Amino acid sequence: MPDQHEIGRRQFLQGLSALAVAGSWTNRATMAALPGDDLIQSITVEAVDNGRSRKEEWAWFHPRACMIPTSDGPVALMTMQRISGSDYFWPVQWCTSSDLGKTWSDPQPIPGLGRRDTDTPGLAEGVCDVSPDYHPATNTTLAIGHNVYYREGCLANPQGPRWPVYSVRDAEGFWSQPQKLVWDDPRGSEIYTSNCGQRIMLESGDVLLPFSFGNAQWPARRVSSALCAFDGKTLTVKQVGNELINNAKRGLLEPSLAQFRGRYFMTIRAEDDRGYVSRSENGLEWSEQRAWTWDDGRPLTMSTTQQHWLTHGDALFLVYTRKAEANANVMRWRAPVYLAQVDPERLCLLRSTERVVLPMIGDGVNDPDRVARMGNFHITNATPDESWVTVGECLPANGWRGNLLLARIRWRT
Repeated sequence: MPDQHEIGRRQFLQGLSALAVAGSWTNRATMAALPGDDLIQSITVEAVDNGRSRKEEWAWFHPRACMIPTSDGPVALMTMQRISGSDYFWPVQWCTSSDLGKTWSDPQPIPGLGRRDTDTPGLAEGVCDVSPDYHPATNTTLAIGHNVYYREGCLANPQGPRWPVYSVRDAEGFWSQPQKLVWDDPRGSEIYTSNCGQRIMLESGDVLLPFSFGNAQWPARRVSSALCAFDGKTLTVKQVGNELINNAKRGLLEPSLAQFRGRYFMTIRAEDDRGYVSRSENGLEWSEQRAWTWDDGRPLTMSTTQQHWLTHGDALFLVYTRKAEANANVMRWRAPVYLAQVDPERLCLLRSTERVVLPMIGDGVNDPDRVARMGNFHITNATPDESWVTVGECLPANGWRGNLLLARIRWRT
């Protein structure tokens, strides 16, 4: 198995040097509020890790954070892993910040979320696409990803059976050994998963997971939600909602959930140049998905990239990527990253509220290979006054070197 590539505090926490590198980006990303967009005061971007300048060919990827309440104030816990090739991920690591993301502890591996040899010669199994969430009912942190297979330093093709993998961090700070989320349903005989998504910790202590699944009879995956019991140690599927279906290519992928004003919302990655949205009154019975459109009815053009929710007490927002004139040749149009307010009744985006969260750096028309792709981002509500969007830049043309970025969305008070 590859070594854990531990790094020192000076390399990971760039401090003022990272801010100097990101300075021009911060200026470009800071904007006055748009007319009618009174909730957002400002958006700034900073580099948590200045990976573009490192010698080694890798970057931090899938940086996803959650907030843990403590007697000394909130602590941010972030999981991430190195990427050094196409979908080629190293062991999952974690770090914390007790000063709202200004400084971070040294990354360290989560036990068991590395690589292991399988019974098939040359085939290794790892874990990727991990997202952490604090579970208030048990005062634990639940990190969920899914298994993945590698062969000879590359993503294995074909993959073997895939399922969710989770680890639990207890109140004392110790991680459990990873466990498989069991779902004995033939609909998921090839894959059932809850990767890269936003889930909901319910007041009852149950967990509502976004769920996707498929088998040999369905070339296109389907999505739903899974209501799970969680006692602080074991996650158990209790009920799965109705299926949403789109038969284009791989189908529907990487759903994310949000709860807003008593209702549930799902946003869905797809492979037909669209993203999709659905709504539910109870988190299990979902309306037929509809393509994301502007409030004038025009559809957004997206390319097989996840979207995520940004929730505020007074409004619901979507964070996403889309096709635009300036990014026409960027792979899957994965830069810049935008946000816009959602009309929760009409299930559309208010065009006048769109703004850039993470700017595109470079020429997306004439030199797209030097534009960092930012399609694997995550949302964290850090405080009532501030939310984050975190992302690891993907720059294959730069030896996979890229920065770990944190965008701060400050809300008006």
